[in-house]
Amino acid sequence: MQITELTSAERRIWDAFPRGEAVDFRCSPDDDPAEGVSWGPERTVRGEVLRAIVLGCPRAEDEVAMLVVEGARISGQWNLRHGNVDSPLQLTGCFFDSAPDLYAAQLVQVDLARSCLPGLMATGAEFGGGLGLAECRVSGIVTLRSARVSRVLCLERAQLGTQAGEGQESVLELSHCVIDDDIVAGGLVAHGEVRLDGATVSGMIDLEAAVVRAVGGTALRCQSLSVSGDFLAARLVARGGIRLQAARIEGSVNLEDAHVKNVRGDALDAAHLSVGTVLNAGGLTAQGRVRLTGAKVTGWISFIEARLRNPGGVALGISNCEAALLTLRDADPIVGDVKMHYSTFKVIEAHPQVWPDRIRLEGLNYEALAPRLPAAQRLVLLIRDTDGFVPHAYEQLAASYRQVGDDAAARTVQLAKQRRHRATLPAHARLWGYAQDITVGYGFRPIRAAGWLFALMLLGTLAFVLHHPSPLKAGEAPDFNPVIYTLDLLLPIIDFGQQNAYSAHGWRQWLGYALIITGWLLATTIAAGISRTLSRS
Repeated sequence: MQITELTSAERRIWDAFPRGEAVDFRCSPDDDPAEGVSWGPERTVRGEVLRAIVLGCPRAEDEVAMLVVEGARISGQWNLRHGNVDSPLQLTGCFFDSAPDLYAAQLVQVDLARSCLPGLMATGAEFGGGLGLAECRVSGIVTLRSARVSRVLCLERAQLGTQAGEGQESVLELSHCVIDDDIVAGGLVAHGEVRLDGATVSGMIDLEAAVVRAVGGTALRCQSLSVSGDFLAARLVARGGIRLQAARIEGSVNLEDAHVKNVRGDALDAAHLSVGTVLNAGGLTAQGRVRLTGAKVTGWISFIEARLRNPGGVALGISNCEAALLTLRDADPIVGDVKMHYSTFKVIEAHPQVWPDRIRLEGLNYEALAPRLPAAQRLVLLIRDTDGFVPHAYEQLAASYRQVGDDAAARTVQLAKQRRHRATLPAHARLWGYAQDITVGYGFRPIRAAGWLFALMLLGTLAFVLHHPSPLKAGEAPDFNPVIYTLDLLLPIIDFGQQNAYSAHGWRQWLGYALIITGWLLATTIAAGISRTLSRS
């Protein structure tokens, strides 16, 4: 491109770039980039000129070249596809007519803060000094699939997607059809997907100057993204889903106070995400599924004061996840299902009211729960498990109480487990279970057994005091003692010599039989309880 072809605005940038000087086209510091469509030629720069500047503009030997532009309108497309740019690029507060194309480009640093864009294509791009999209307004999709960002990726206070609609709709779908003529759609503005999957067109497709805006669906695509620093997206507003599948963030992920809405799909899909420090989603408002399946976070995952809603579907899918801490402190009650099966956390912090009516806990492992609450309040959650009776869930809860030395709460959980298990047994087994429950609480209520023994001993003693049994051999029997005689009947193992020396008659004989049978039942259930206790210790 010849320099004589440049406009006055373009010439200012051409001259400033080699020296790294800033070019500010703003009329005032309050200029709104959203009004950039009305900006005139005095602040309009063609995308092809910007490409020529950063790729071919002569540079002074003693200066650091840098593209620094504020408040410009970028007409046409800024195409750096497969380009290698070794100068920082800073286009802040600008208005882009078309989505910049940075596909597979190698860049030092790119900062588009406060700009308005219809989208951004940066699949496979490398950003050696970071990527800044803070306070950007992007009506379409930001694509960073397989991109590599050194230092920081910043999306703080950015607004992605449009306000119209509640989910992505296909407004033009020609999938698998055959068209023998031309398709002309110049100037098309589509609030949704344009799909031509498998279509065969014999003529021409003209979609020049078309604008396709994401409505719900996906607003940010970061699958397999690699960031050596932090992923900063505090107060991000996304009217469409965020995809972070298989992304690797060596620093932290900050989604604090972000608002993400994708009511027909995933608000946040971070399956198999790897985070080096923490994932902070405190204050997150998500309409749609939050999916962290298979995610691994070295530190903690925070949903403090979060609001997660996905009625009729999964609101929080956190299966096969690993983190030191999962906290939902002061979060609103979750609307939708929760799946946490086969995840591992050291500590889970959440009040029982946070959890919904449907939850899956099979294989969930943790060491402690916070805040410290009575077992009865925690047991309610286990009843909501969609898999029904899950023994591991009860064992894990009991283990967490034993971990902090609360053996009484652990026994309460174990008793609840036996009662829940009893409901799954056949009738005869349930009867035996009821006997163990009533007598000694399956061995987890030893004081109850002592109470039964004491009551039966008083009953027998009173009966045999009033009516002594007859000696089997007169002159050879020891002196009769009603207390010892009753204990001899109740305790099947110990022989005090009274039972074999005396014989009751009439109704007292039937009382003796009842004491013997009850004694055997008590002894058996106590032995079963002791056996379970020893097997856990």
